[in-house]
Amino acid sequence: MSSSARRRETIAECLSDLQSDSVDSQLKALQTLASITKVSPNNRNLIAQTDGAISTLLTLSKSPAPMIQPLSLSILFNLSLNPDLKPLMTEMETIHHLNSLILHTTTSPESTRLACSLICSLAILDKNKAKFGVAGTIQVLVKSISGPRTPTTHHLLSCLAELVQFHGNCTLAVRSGAVNLLVEIVESSADYGEDLAGMSLGILSLLARFEEGLNALIGSDEVVRFLVDVLQGRCMLSKEGAVEILVRVFDEDEEHLRDASELPEMVSLLADLSVRGSSKAREKAGLLMKKMMEANFAPLL
Repeated sequence: MSSSARRRETIAECLSDLQSDSVDSQLKALQTLASITKVSPNNRNLIAQTDGAISTLLTLSKSPAPMIQPLSLSILFNLSLNPDLKPLMTEMETIHHLNSLILHTTTSPESTRLACSLICSLAILDKNKAKFGVAGTIQVLVKSISGPRTPTTHHLLSCLAELVQFHGNCTLAVRSGAVNLLVEIVESSADYGEDLAGMSLGILSLLARFEEGLNALIGSDEVVRFLVDVLQGRCMLSKEGAVEILVRVFDEDEEHLRDASELPEMVSLLADLSVRGSSKAREKAGLLMKKMMEANFAPLL
């Protein structure tokens, strides 16, 4: 028997066992499928081409039995790595199920992380981003992030970052209160950690690309002071987000440019960043200094 035939036979046996009433048989089959789909695009295609395979895995991902849910989600995530399978898997029923997994407090951290990873994988295909917006995933993510910090907060923020790259989802995020929430996370970096604060600044910079997000930021209290405080921190990811937002804020409102130039530490912070920051931060810091000089607002060093 050829290796291809053996693979097909193994997959067929596993999918048959998934229909069994025996949790042990289901568990063994899921473990085998998780293993063979981890590195093989061909195996993923073989499973996806089998009638009822994806729907069976979705059903099992709702199972309360230990390990059945995360293993099913793990296989679905592996399948989603094949670009041609992403459209096939982004059905409204699937999205609503992933939303419910994120919302339910009884979902294990592992299953929540896998649900987030699956959303990110499917949403990498730009055509799928709008589907998540229509299905309410943006509101689900904002609500979940606004709760207590958990081991899955990082994954929730990653999902939001991926989805708001679509303009319509940016609008949904702003209307759901994402701007104030993300600002709060940045301001509470001592509690959330610099990594999460940096991710939140990155999302704010994505939201600021569009009018709704930029207006929400400009309308927030002391936005310039907030961003300058970020520049005084240690996290380079946060600094990159802060200078990118400042460029957009200054382009939109000269009054904020004046406010920034009146801060005695502003020029020294930008000067330091322009020589010791990342390449992205150096570029934006140089642009900000140029804007201040051209507007004749820059204080003397």
